[in-house]
Amino acid sequence: MEGFKVAVVFHGNGVYEGTETTEGVAMLCGLSRIGAKVQVFAPNRDQYHVVNHLTGEEQEQKRNIMEESARIARGDCKDLKSLEVDDFDALFIPGGFGAAKNLSSFGFKGAEMTVDENLEKVIKDFYTAKKHIGMSCIAPILIAKVLGSDGVKITLGGKGENFPYDDALDVASSFGAEVEQMDMYQVCSDTKNNIFTAPAYMQGNAKPHHVFDNIENLVQEVYKAFQNKSTE
Repeated sequence: MEGFKVAVVFHGNGVYEGTETTEGVAMLCGLSRIGAKVQVFAPNRDQYHVVNHLTGEEQEQKRNIMEESARIARGDCKDLKSLEVDDFDALFIPGGFGAAKNLSSFGFKGAEMTVDENLEKVIKDFYTAKKHIGMSCIAPILIAKVLGSDGVKITLGGKGENFPYDDALDVASSFGAEVEQMDMYQVCSDTKNNIFTAPAYMQGNAKPHHVFDNIENLVQEVYKAFQNKSTE
């Protein structure tokens, strides 16, 4: 069987205004473990803003999303505009506030959010081509917005004191998506639509090793579905 070719979309570097670094690294590690051929992509424009990760305060500076994403990708990062669905078997996006600030406006507009036009096209292209999509943490809100009217199934974690961003579940439901409540040990597998999602740091008390395990399971679920499809 031909190798598993994966596009990973990052959206900066740092939880408060970019890719959640632990999730991004966990995703790359999981894909490396199965021998996937990976190419990282990111929007080539400035981040919405820059946050001091020590204080949580906004800083008066600019940073390019693709340049920051390249820090995690060890320099190998391409412009999101160049991502072609025919070149890949699957699409992965980790969480972090960059998904809600740079890839969409969810962090500011909630249910009135929009999605980066290039990413919206990519998501629709993978879905239409019946290729596999894996996302973690807050990133599945992008699927809900773009594909919710088709009744796709996702998870954004659960509700309650251990889930500080549980309002996202209601927003995703308002888009038409079927939202399953799950914890950091579970993966939501919508095999009908080839969509796989994991809570990761949506659960506020998650530890780094929990996140690594959760995303490892996410990668394995997507890969298993890809293998099953390839042998049909």
